Amino acid sequence: MAAAFQKQLRIARDARLAVKKISMKKSALNVMDGIEQPAQINAALVKKLHAQRKKGLSAEEFLAGIRSGNRTVLSQAITLVESSLPQDQKLSQKVIAACLTSKTAPPPTVGGREGAASGIRIGITGVPGVGKSTFIEALGKHITARGHKLAVLAVDPSSSRSKGSILGDKTRMEELAVDPNAFIRPSPSAGSLGGVARKTRETIILCEAAGFDVILVETVGVGQSETTVHGMVDFFLLLMLAGAGDELQGIKRGIIEMADAIFINKADGDNIKKAEMARREYANALHLFPPAASGWVPVVDVCSALSGQGIETIWDIIVTNHHQMARKGFFTARRMEQNLQVFSETIEAGLKQQFFSQMEIASRMKWIEQEITSGRLNPYTAASQLLDRYSQKLS
Repeated sequence: MAAAFQKQLRIARDARLAVKKISMKKSALNVMDGIEQPAQINAALVKKLHAQRKKGLSAEEFLAGIRSGNRTVLSQAITLVESSLPQDQKLSQKVIAACLTSKTAPPPTVGGREGAASGIRIGITGVPGVGKSTFIEALGKHITARGHKLAVLAVDPSSSRSKGSILGDKTRMEELAVDPNAFIRPSPSAGSLGGVARKTRETIILCEAAGFDVILVETVGVGQSETTVHGMVDFFLLLMLAGAGDELQGIKRGIIEMADAIFINKADGDNIKKAEMARREYANALHLFPPAASGWVPVVDVCSALSGQGIETIWDIIVTNHHQMARKGFFTARRMEQNLQVFSETIEAGLKQQFFSQMEIASRMKWIEQEITSGRLNPYTAASQLLDRYSQKLS
Protein backbone atom coordinates (compact mmCIF):
# COMPACT_ATOMS: atom_id res chain seq x y z
CA MET A 1 0.00 0.00 0.00
CA ALA A 2 2.73 2.45 0.99
CA ALA A 3 4.76 1.68 -2.13
CA ALA A 4 1.75 2.22 -4.36
CA PHE A 5 0.99 5.52 -2.65
CA GLN A 6 4.58 6.74 -3.14
CA LYS A 7 4.41 5.80 -6.83
CA GLN A 8 1.21 7.82 -7.27
CA LEU A 9 2.88 10.84 -5.61
CA ARG A 10 5.84 10.62 -8.00
CA ILE A 11 3.51 10.40 -11.02
CA ALA A 12 1.54 13.47 -9.82
CA ARG A 13 4.75 15.45 -9.17
CA ASP A 14 6.14 14.60 -12.62
CA ALA A 15 2.87 15.67 -14.18
CA ARG A 16 2.95 19.04 -12.41
CA LEU A 17 6.57 19.65 -13.57
CA ALA A 18 5.61 18.83 -17.16
CA VAL A 19 2.68 21.27 -17.07
CA LYS A 20 4.93 23.96 -15.57
CA LYS A 21 7.54 23.56 -18.33
CA ILE A 22 4.86 23.86 -21.03
CA SER A 23 3.42 27.02 -19.43
CA MET A 24 6.91 28.54 -19.13
CA LYS A 25 7.46 28.08 -22.85
CA LYS A 26 4.17 29.82 -23.61
CA SER A 27 4.81 32.64 -21.11
CA ALA A 28 5.66 36.15 -22.32
CA LEU A 29 8.56 36.10 -19.87
CA ASN A 30 10.25 33.38 -21.85
CA VAL A 31 12.86 34.73 -24.32
CA MET A 32 12.40 33.12 -27.69
CA ASP A 33 15.31 32.34 -29.94
CA GLY A 34 15.64 35.22 -32.41
CA ILE A 35 17.59 35.82 -35.58
CA GLU A 36 21.35 35.77 -35.08
CA GLN A 37 22.63 39.34 -35.18
CA PRO A 38 25.77 40.34 -37.11
CA ALA A 39 28.93 41.09 -35.12
CA GLN A 40 29.19 44.63 -33.73
CA ILE A 41 32.94 44.72 -34.39
CA ASN A 42 34.60 44.37 -37.77
CA ALA A 43 37.13 41.65 -36.98
CA ALA A 44 39.06 42.20 -40.22
CA LEU A 45 39.41 45.92 -39.54
CA VAL A 46 40.51 45.31 -35.95
CA LYS A 47 43.14 42.86 -37.19
CA LYS A 48 44.36 45.43 -39.73
CA LEU A 49 44.58 48.20 -37.11
CA HIS A 50 46.48 45.95 -34.73
CA ALA A 51 48.93 45.10 -37.49
CA GLN A 52 49.44 48.79 -38.31
CA ARG A 53 49.91 49.67 -34.64
CA LYS A 54 52.43 46.88 -34.21
CA LYS A 55 54.29 47.94 -37.33
CA GLY A 56 54.17 51.65 -36.51
CA LEU A 57 54.65 54.62 -38.82
CA SER A 58 57.94 55.57 -40.40
CA ALA A 59 59.42 59.06 -40.16
CA GLU A 60 58.27 59.77 -43.73
CA GLU A 61 54.72 58.62 -42.93
CA PHE A 62 54.67 60.78 -39.80
CA LEU A 63 55.84 63.80 -41.79
CA ALA A 64 53.26 63.23 -44.54
CA GLY A 65 50.45 62.90 -42.01
CA ILE A 66 51.53 65.97 -40.07
CA ARG A 67 51.88 68.11 -43.20
CA SER A 68 48.45 67.03 -44.42
CA GLY A 69 46.86 68.21 -41.19
CA ASN A 70 45.99 64.73 -39.89
CA ARG A 71 45.44 65.38 -36.20
CA THR A 72 45.53 61.69 -35.32
CA VAL A 73 49.04 61.40 -36.76
CA LEU A 74 50.01 64.68 -35.06
CA SER A 75 48.84 63.34 -31.70
CA GLN A 76 50.73 60.10 -32.30
CA ALA A 77 53.87 62.08 -33.15
CA ILE A 78 53.58 64.10 -29.93
CA THR A 79 53.15 60.88 -27.96
CA LEU A 80 56.23 59.55 -29.73
CA VAL A 81 58.44 62.48 -28.71
CA GLU A 82 57.15 62.26 -25.14
CA SER A 83 58.10 58.58 -24.92
CA SER A 84 61.23 57.62 -22.98
CA LEU A 85 61.78 54.37 -24.89
CA PRO A 86 65.11 54.39 -26.78
CA GLN A 87 63.54 53.19 -30.05
CA ASP A 88 60.86 55.89 -29.83
CA GLN A 89 63.44 58.59 -29.13
CA LYS A 90 65.45 57.65 -32.20
CA LEU A 91 62.37 57.76 -34.40
CA SER A 92 61.17 61.04 -32.87
CA GLN A 93 64.51 62.68 -33.66
CA LYS A 94 64.07 61.70 -37.30
CA VAL A 95 60.54 63.10 -37.33
CA ILE A 96 61.64 66.40 -35.75
CA ALA A 97 64.57 66.70 -38.17
CA ALA A 98 62.24 66.03 -41.11
CA CYS A 99 59.80 68.71 -39.91
CA LEU A 100 62.62 71.25 -39.61
CA THR A 101 64.26 70.53 -42.95
CA SER A 102 61.27 69.87 -45.22
CA LYS A 103 60.45 72.63 -47.68
CA THR A 104 56.91 73.90 -47.24
CA ALA A 105 55.05 77.15 -47.56
CA PRO A 106 55.46 79.39 -44.49
CA PRO A 107 52.49 79.87 -42.17
CA PRO A 108 50.39 83.00 -42.65
CA THR A 109 51.76 86.26 -41.31
CA VAL A 110 50.28 87.21 -37.96
CA GLY A 111 48.37 90.45 -38.22
CA GLY A 112 49.16 90.90 -41.90
CA ARG A 113 51.53 93.83 -41.42
CA GLU A 114 54.67 94.59 -43.39
CA GLY A 115 57.90 93.43 -41.81
CA ALA A 116 56.21 90.74 -39.73
CA ALA A 117 57.51 87.27 -39.05
CA SER A 118 55.52 84.11 -39.73
CA GLY A 119 53.94 82.37 -36.76
CA ILE A 120 54.14 83.28 -33.11
CA ARG A 121 54.69 81.38 -29.88
CA ILE A 122 53.03 82.76 -26.75
CA GLY A 123 53.76 81.66 -23.20
CA ILE A 124 51.08 82.22 -20.58
CA THR A 125 51.82 81.84 -16.89
CA GLY A 126 50.41 83.05 -13.61
CA VAL A 127 49.73 82.25 -10.00
CA PRO A 128 47.54 79.19 -9.25
CA GLY A 129 43.85 80.05 -9.47
CA VAL A 130 44.36 83.04 -11.74
CA GLY A 131 42.11 81.48 -14.38
CA LYS A 132 44.62 80.53 -17.06
CA SER A 133 42.39 77.94 -18.73
CA THR A 134 39.39 80.28 -18.88
CA PHE A 135 41.61 83.06 -20.18
CA ILE A 136 43.17 80.84 -22.86
CA GLU A 137 39.74 79.75 -24.07
CA ALA A 138 38.60 83.38 -24.39
CA LEU A 139 41.81 84.45 -26.13
CA GLY A 140 41.84 81.31 -28.29
CA LYS A 141 38.33 81.91 -29.59
CA HIS A 142 39.32 85.48 -30.40
CA ILE A 143 42.37 84.25 -32.33
CA THR A 144 40.59 81.55 -34.35
CA ALA A 145 37.80 84.01 -35.20
CA ARG A 146 40.45 86.02 -37.07
CA GLY A 147 41.36 83.11 -39.30
CA HIS A 148 44.37 81.77 -37.41
CA LYS A 149 45.05 78.12 -36.60
CA LEU A 150 45.75 77.77 -32.90
CA ALA A 151 47.52 75.03 -30.97
CA VAL A 152 47.25 75.06 -27.17
CA LEU A 153 49.89 73.09 -25.29
CA ALA A 154 48.43 72.82 -21.81
CA VAL A 155 50.66 71.41 -19.09
CA ASP A 156 49.19 69.71 -16.03
CA PRO A 157 51.27 69.16 -12.87
CA SER A 158 52.23 65.55 -12.25
CA SER A 159 51.86 63.96 -8.84
CA SER A 160 55.16 63.52 -7.02
CA ARG A 161 53.81 60.24 -5.61
CA SER A 162 51.87 58.52 -8.38
CA LYS A 163 53.60 60.42 -11.25
CA GLY A 164 50.16 60.78 -12.84
CA SER A 165 48.26 63.82 -14.13
CA ILE A 166 44.57 64.53 -14.56
CA LEU A 167 45.02 66.15 -18.00
CA GLY A 168 41.63 67.82 -17.75
CA ASP A 169 42.31 70.99 -19.73
CA LYS A 170 39.95 70.02 -22.53
CA THR A 171 37.10 69.84 -20.03
CA ARG A 172 37.95 73.39 -18.90
CA MET A 173 38.01 74.64 -22.51
CA GLU A 174 34.81 73.08 -23.80
CA GLU A 175 34.08 75.61 -26.57
CA LEU A 176 37.67 75.87 -27.78
CA ALA A 177 38.02 72.07 -27.77
CA VAL A 178 35.38 71.76 -30.50
CA ASP A 179 36.72 74.65 -32.58
CA PRO A 180 37.90 73.24 -35.95
CA ASN A 181 40.77 75.76 -36.05
CA ALA A 182 42.05 74.86 -32.58
CA PHE A 183 44.07 71.92 -31.31
CA ILE A 184 44.46 71.32 -27.57
CA ARG A 185 47.13 68.96 -26.33
CA PRO A 186 47.37 68.42 -22.55
CA SER A 187 50.68 66.97 -21.37
CA PRO A 188 52.02 66.03 -17.93
CA SER A 189 54.87 68.07 -16.48
CA ALA A 190 56.40 64.72 -15.39
CA GLY A 191 58.67 66.40 -12.87
CA SER A 192 60.13 68.85 -15.39
CA LEU A 193 61.21 72.23 -14.08
CA GLY A 194 59.89 75.43 -15.54
CA GLY A 195 56.22 74.51 -15.46
CA VAL A 196 56.39 73.00 -18.92
CA ALA A 197 56.45 69.46 -20.21
CA ARG A 198 59.75 67.75 -20.94
CA LYS A 199 59.19 67.78 -24.72
CA THR A 200 57.30 71.05 -25.16
CA ARG A 201 59.84 72.44 -27.64
CA GLU A 202 59.53 69.41 -29.89
CA THR A 203 55.75 69.57 -29.65
CA ILE A 204 55.84 73.19 -30.81
CA ILE A 205 57.85 72.16 -33.89
CA LEU A 206 55.33 69.42 -34.72
CA CYS A 207 52.35 71.76 -34.35
CA GLU A 208 53.96 74.42 -36.55
CA ALA A 209 54.72 71.77 -39.16
CA ALA A 210 51.01 70.87 -39.10
CA GLY A 211 50.13 74.44 -40.08
CA PHE A 212 49.30 76.02 -36.71
CA ASP A 213 50.58 79.60 -36.87
CA VAL A 214 49.79 80.57 -33.26
CA ILE A 215 51.05 78.40 -30.39
CA LEU A 216 49.89 79.01 -26.82
CA VAL A 217 51.91 77.34 -24.06
CA GLU A 218 50.07 77.21 -20.73
CA THR A 219 52.40 76.55 -17.81
CA VAL A 220 51.68 74.92 -14.46
CA GLY A 221 52.04 78.12 -12.47
CA VAL A 222 54.55 80.60 -11.11
CA GLY A 223 57.53 78.97 -9.46
CA GLN A 224 61.26 79.41 -9.03
CA SER A 225 62.03 77.70 -12.35
CA GLU A 226 59.06 79.09 -14.29
CA THR A 227 61.42 81.11 -16.46
CA THR A 228 62.06 78.02 -18.62
CA VAL A 229 59.01 78.85 -20.72
CA HIS A 230 60.55 82.20 -21.61
CA GLY A 231 63.26 80.34 -23.50
CA MET A 232 60.83 78.79 -25.96
CA VAL A 233 58.30 81.52 -26.79
CA ASP A 234 58.24 84.91 -28.56
CA PHE A 235 55.84 86.65 -26.19
CA PHE A 236 55.64 86.09 -22.44
CA LEU A 237 52.30 86.98 -20.82
CA LEU A 238 51.92 87.06 -17.06
CA LEU A 239 48.48 86.82 -15.45
CA MET A 240 47.97 88.04 -11.90
CA LEU A 241 45.15 88.37 -9.38
CA ALA A 242 44.06 91.39 -7.40
CA GLY A 243 42.90 91.41 -3.81
CA ALA A 244 44.93 88.35 -2.83
CA GLY A 245 47.25 90.09 -0.41
CA ASP A 246 50.52 91.73 -1.36
CA GLU A 247 50.49 91.38 -5.15
CA LEU A 248 54.23 91.87 -5.52
CA GLN A 249 54.92 89.16 -2.94
CA GLY A 250 53.32 86.43 -5.02
CA ILE A 251 55.80 86.52 -7.87
CA LYS A 252 59.55 86.47 -8.41
CA ARG A 253 61.33 89.55 -9.71
CA GLY A 254 62.96 87.60 -12.55
CA ILE A 255 59.58 86.71 -14.04
CA ILE A 256 58.40 90.33 -13.92
CA GLU A 257 61.56 91.42 -15.73
CA MET A 258 60.94 88.93 -18.53
CA ALA A 259 57.21 89.58 -18.93
CA ASP A 260 56.22 91.34 -22.14
CA ALA A 261 52.81 92.09 -20.64
CA ILE A 262 51.15 91.78 -17.23
CA PHE A 263 47.38 91.55 -17.04
CA ILE A 264 45.28 91.50 -13.89
CA ASN A 265 42.59 88.90 -14.56
CA LYS A 266 39.11 88.63 -13.03
CA ALA A 267 38.62 92.40 -13.19
CA ASP A 268 34.85 92.16 -12.95
CA GLY A 269 32.09 92.78 -10.42
CA ASP A 270 33.31 93.98 -7.04
CA ASN A 271 36.90 93.23 -8.00
CA ILE A 272 37.28 96.04 -10.56
CA LYS A 273 38.67 98.62 -8.11
CA LYS A 274 41.11 96.12 -6.60
CA ALA A 275 42.29 95.14 -10.08
CA GLU A 276 42.93 98.75 -10.98
CA MET A 277 44.94 99.26 -7.78
CA ALA A 278 47.01 96.18 -8.58
CA ARG A 279 47.58 97.49 -12.11
CA ARG A 280 49.04 100.72 -10.75
CA GLU A 281 51.30 98.83 -8.32
CA TYR A 282 52.73 96.63 -11.06
CA ALA A 283 53.15 99.57 -13.42
CA ASN A 284 55.10 101.45 -10.76
CA ALA A 285 57.22 98.38 -10.01
CA LEU A 286 58.19 97.98 -13.68
CA HIS A 287 59.67 101.49 -13.71
CA LEU A 288 62.34 100.24 -11.28
CA PHE A 289 63.63 97.68 -13.79
CA PRO A 290 66.12 98.51 -16.58
CA PRO A 291 64.62 98.84 -20.08
CA ALA A 292 64.78 95.87 -22.44
CA ALA A 293 67.40 95.82 -25.18
CA SER A 294 64.65 95.60 -27.79
CA GLY A 295 63.09 98.82 -26.57
CA TRP A 296 59.78 97.12 -25.79
CA VAL A 297 58.00 98.57 -22.77
CA PRO A 298 55.90 95.92 -20.93
CA VAL A 299 52.21 96.69 -20.87
CA VAL A 300 50.23 96.45 -17.62
CA ASP A 301 46.43 96.32 -17.83
CA VAL A 302 43.32 94.57 -16.50
CA CYS A 303 41.08 91.99 -18.14
CA SER A 304 38.22 89.61 -17.47
CA ALA A 305 38.25 86.27 -19.22
CA LEU A 306 34.71 85.67 -17.98
CA SER A 307 33.20 88.76 -19.60
CA GLY A 308 35.71 89.08 -22.43
CA GLN A 309 36.86 92.53 -21.38
CA GLY A 310 40.42 93.27 -22.47
CA ILE A 311 40.83 90.11 -24.59
CA GLU A 312 40.96 92.03 -27.88
CA THR A 313 43.43 94.49 -26.32
CA ILE A 314 45.73 91.65 -25.32
CA TRP A 315 45.78 90.22 -28.85
CA ASP A 316 46.49 93.67 -30.31
CA ILE A 317 49.44 94.04 -27.90
CA ILE A 318 50.80 90.63 -28.90
CA VAL A 319 50.54 91.45 -32.60
CA THR A 320 52.17 94.86 -32.10
CA ASN A 321 55.06 93.29 -30.19
CA HIS A 322 55.40 90.60 -32.83
CA HIS A 323 55.78 93.08 -35.69
CA GLN A 324 58.03 95.43 -33.75
CA MET A 325 60.42 92.62 -32.82
CA ALA A 326 60.47 91.33 -36.40
CA ARG A 327 61.07 94.77 -37.89
CA LYS A 328 64.03 95.44 -35.58
CA GLY A 329 65.54 91.97 -36.03
CA PHE A 330 64.99 90.85 -32.44
CA PHE A 331 62.53 88.13 -33.45
CA THR A 332 65.15 86.17 -35.43
CA ALA A 333 67.86 86.86 -32.85
CA ARG A 334 65.66 85.49 -30.07
CA ARG A 335 64.87 82.36 -32.06
CA MET A 336 68.60 81.79 -32.63
CA GLU A 337 69.31 82.17 -28.91
CA GLN A 338 66.58 79.62 -28.21
CA ASN A 339 68.18 77.22 -30.71
CA LEU A 340 71.50 77.48 -28.87
CA GLN A 341 69.67 76.78 -25.61
CA VAL A 342 68.02 73.72 -27.16
CA PHE A 343 71.44 72.57 -28.36
CA SER A 344 72.89 72.78 -24.86
CA GLU A 345 69.91 71.17 -23.14
CA THR A 346 69.79 68.33 -25.65
CA ILE A 347 73.43 67.48 -24.95
CA GLU A 348 72.82 67.54 -21.19
CA ALA A 349 69.75 65.29 -21.52
CA GLY A 350 71.63 62.91 -23.82
CA LEU A 351 74.59 62.63 -21.46
CA LYS A 352 72.31 61.98 -18.51
CA GLN A 353 70.44 59.27 -20.38
CA GLN A 354 73.67 57.70 -21.60
CA PHE A 355 75.12 57.75 -18.09
CA PHE A 356 72.20 55.99 -16.42
CA SER A 357 71.73 53.53 -19.28
CA GLN A 358 75.16 51.98 -18.66
CA MET A 359 74.71 48.48 -17.24
CA GLU A 360 77.51 48.87 -14.71
CA ILE A 361 76.08 52.18 -13.46
CA ALA A 362 72.55 50.81 -13.29
CA SER A 363 73.68 47.70 -11.41
CA ARG A 364 75.48 49.74 -8.75
CA MET A 365 72.78 52.38 -8.31
CA LYS A 366 70.62 50.38 -5.91
CA TRP A 367 73.59 49.47 -3.72
CA ILE A 368 74.85 53.05 -3.64
CA GLU A 369 71.38 54.36 -2.77
CA GLN A 370 71.26 51.93 0.16
CA GLU A 371 74.71 53.05 1.30
CA ILE A 372 73.63 56.71 1.17
CA THR A 373 70.35 56.18 3.05
CA SER A 374 72.14 54.12 5.72
CA GLY A 375 74.68 56.90 6.26
CA ARG A 376 77.69 54.77 5.32
CA LEU A 377 78.40 56.83 2.22
CA ASN A 378 77.90 60.53 1.60
CA PRO A 379 76.20 61.58 -1.67
CA TYR A 380 79.18 63.58 -2.97
CA THR A 381 81.60 60.65 -2.71
CA ALA A 382 78.98 58.31 -4.19
CA ALA A 383 78.45 60.55 -7.20
CA SER A 384 82.20 60.94 -7.67
CA GLN A 385 82.67 57.16 -7.65
CA LEU A 386 80.03 56.62 -10.32
CA LEU A 387 81.42 59.42 -12.50
CA ASP A 388 84.92 57.95 -12.19
CA ARG A 389 83.65 54.54 -13.28
CA TYR A 390 81.85 56.11 -16.22
CA SER A 391 84.97 58.05 -17.27
CA GLN A 392 87.15 54.91 -17.04
CA LYS A 393 84.75 53.03 -19.27
CA LEU A 394 84.81 55.80 -21.88
CA SER A 395 88.61 55.88 -21.86
